[in-house]
Amino acid sequence: EVQLVESGGGLVQAGGSLRLSCVGSGFPFEDYAIGWFRQVPGKEREGISCISSVRISGHKTYYADSVKGRFTISRDNAKNTVYLQMNSLKPEDTAVYYCAARSLASSRYDYWGQGTQVTVSS
Repeated sequence: EVQLVESGGGLVQAGGSLRLSCVGSGFPFEDYAIGWFRQVPGKEREGISCISSVRISGHKTYYADSVKGRFTISRDNAKNTVYLQMNSLKPEDTAVYYCAARSLASSRYDYWGQGTQVTVSS
């Protein structure tokens, strides 16, 4: 059974930090790019970061402008885990955060987690 499980969300004050984890199972994790998305009720889902699979030289990363310089994505394939370190959090970062996995052969994300809530108080 394929699973992606996010954890690490919670309530934090503005300026604080959280580290989200995304653990994958049931598929060859190292062969998949992993992305982080977030969604606020009534708004479109926003792709905020992703990290390439091990097959691409180095682990290429991407950040949306809204999080660049504050968030850092990394992966530990030995633990089938991708992390999203979130620093200098702002109230507008409040959302449900999802991770998703995409194979090299796919143009869309194949697997999604259930999400973890991040709430940043002002």
